[in-house]
Amino acid sequence: MRLREFALLGLVVPALAACSSAAGGSPSGDGGADGGDVTIHVPAATCDGGMCIEHLIVIVQENHTFDDHFGAYCTARPGSNPTCNDGPACCEAMPPTDPKGTKPTVLTDAEHAAFDPNHTQACELSEIDDGKMDMFASAAVGCGDARNVAVADPSIIKPLWDLAAEGALADRYFQPIAGQSSSNDMYLARASYVFTDNDDAPEGAVGMTCDVESMGAQYTDKTIGDLLTAASVPWAWFADGYDAMVAAKGACPAKPADCHFTLPFYPCAFDPSDVPFEYYPSTRDNPATMKDLSALEAALQGGSGLPAVSFVKALGYKSEHPGVDIALSAGVDWAVGLIGRVEASAYGSSTLVLLTYDEGGGYFDHVPPPPASAVDGKPYGTRIPLLAFGPFARKNHVSHVTMEHSSIVKFIEWNWLGQKTGQLGTRDAVVNNLGSVLDPAATGVAVPEN
Repeated sequence: MRLREFALLGLVVPALAACSSAAGGSPSGDGGADGGDVTIHVPAATCDGGMCIEHLIVIVQENHTFDDHFGAYCTARPGSNPTCNDGPACCEAMPPTDPKGTKPTVLTDAEHAAFDPNHTQACELSEIDDGKMDMFASAAVGCGDARNVAVADPSIIKPLWDLAAEGALADRYFQPIAGQSSSNDMYLARASYVFTDNDDAPEGAVGMTCDVESMGAQYTDKTIGDLLTAASVPWAWFADGYDAMVAAKGACPAKPADCHFTLPFYPCAFDPSDVPFEYYPSTRDNPATMKDLSALEAALQGGSGLPAVSFVKALGYKSEHPGVDIALSAGVDWAVGLIGRVEASAYGSSTLVLLTYDEGGGYFDHVPPPPASAVDGKPYGTRIPLLAFGPFARKNHVSHVTMEHSSIVKFIEWNWLGQKTGQLGTRDAVVNNLGSVLDPAATGVAVPEN
């Protein structure tokens, strides 16, 4: 049996409870003797009334700040701290220069492909400069660079601006720890500090032979995935290129023809260090929860087999990661296309879609981060975008509530694990929930903002 087929079958578990189809439940198959897939109806807090958030899809792109993506979308005066919520007039524009007078570089595809800012924790903290946000261009050699002060070409980024106008945009969503991608990704699984920067990679995971980041490691603390599995709530991480990496049997698969990097690994191949659940033996390469992106596409097209909770990751060259010959437009087009397919699918009426970025990539942002977390003592990084789409998201709305990746974990606990948050005993106990981007008239019950 092909891995993709096994993955889809792995999602089929007995229905736990049904939200009324009249209240927005997704279609289900017969589940008859022929063994056909059955759509799972998972009890959720939002099923108490109105429509049901039966499904959550979290799309994780890479390495951009709020300012570089939405600083030219927002129109409020920098530093004005608007309290209104209605569209771009209610979020602060990016300043015309950074505090030292550096004008932003326009991120065309060519500029984006040519330069990757240094975004180690040491560099980011020196650039943040105790909240003065003034050293992105002038920090020590190897960290500061005028190209760190950047704004996306409006002709490229406008599709995301259009989606923000149709949904909700959070302008106080911060990367949970200053530094590189993998350390921030871990907060989507653990809601807590695990390691710094990209210092660890997942020992024994599929694709490690093509991973160039670091030495392998594994961890045994419980993650949100473990909690969902224990509660029989189906979930999965869908990664582009995963099946190809599995099929390569320890070698590096041939790179896609449209990936312009010269070597057959990241950004042209699946990278296990982008998947926080690959660091944990309980979930590492488990076919019930680790799947190729094609399995998600099949579920959307077929109308069956979509888990309650899905995390989605593109191959690197479609992730908006700067440098290594990656076009910004390729990632924007990929994300917007996937969101459109979700909304047009049979699951559109029952799904909340979130789009966020693992971290800010070392780009300038003018809003200082919050103080270090009291839970793990680690410093926050810059703001990053969070957008919410679908029937449950507020429309043309800007949230000013401080949030981070752990807020997504908290919402998952609230919506699928009995409204009991803080079950990991980490930042999920103290961060704000996602209620500020959700419409209580659509959810049928007010999701908490805190």
